[in-house]
Amino acid sequence: MNVISCYKIMITVVNKGKARKVVEASRRAGAEGGTTFLGKGTGIYEKKFFGIPVSQDKEIIFTLYPDKIGEELFNEVTTAGNLRETGQGIAFVIDVRDLIGIAHFCDLEAMKRHKMKEKSGYELIVTIVNKGNAETVVTASKRAGAEGGTILFGRGTGIHEKATLFSIPIEPEKEVILTLISAEKTAAVLQAIREDTCLDEPGMGIAFVLPVERTSGIKRLEDPTATGC
Repeated sequence: MNVISCYKIMITVVNKGKARKVVEASRRAGAEGGTTFLGKGTGIYEKKFFGIPVSQDKEIIFTLYPDKIGEELFNEVTTAGNLRETGQGIAFVIDVRDLIGIAHFCDLEAMKRHKMKEKSGYELIVTIVNKGNAETVVTASKRAGAEGGTILFGRGTGIHEKATLFSIPIEPEKEVILTLISAEKTAAVLQAIREDTCLDEPGMGIAFVLPVERTSGIKRLEDPTATGC
């Protein structure tokens, strides 16, 4: 029998200290919890100090959930994160095509009964670069029309990374940039990132695009007449 995942993933970005409320809200809606990452973000509502933009500490929550609780989860997280207010954070949903580690799947016939979701008009660019290059990615993205980005920190290894210490391979530190962008601007933003970070050169990093199904916290999309508070 052909099977595909009935799950989706919600990525929520909020200011530091609010992740617990988001996770609690997701559990009330029926999700099993979430995974929280620390990072920083910049955007059009970022704070400034003597005219210099200050990158705010962020918490990024990845919530894997069954599609059937999607509406309740979306509303709970939007309320808990106060996402209807400008500058409080964003949440967006990405479809999960394949899944392992969770025993609950739907067959193809069951999925045919699900109403297809409309495209949100947004896409997510995920860029992975070596430590110290994230700000270059964000700057390039803004130049091409993005409003900012969220930076996560991690480690990675690849075939072009040969650094060792006493013959022991070293895992280089990485920076992961999440850029939520209007679909019509994706190509321009990708090109700007490519030019400024030299991603076409071996070992410099990668970037890929994921379709976004639904968003919260972007007033220009939800209500074009909204001006914020």
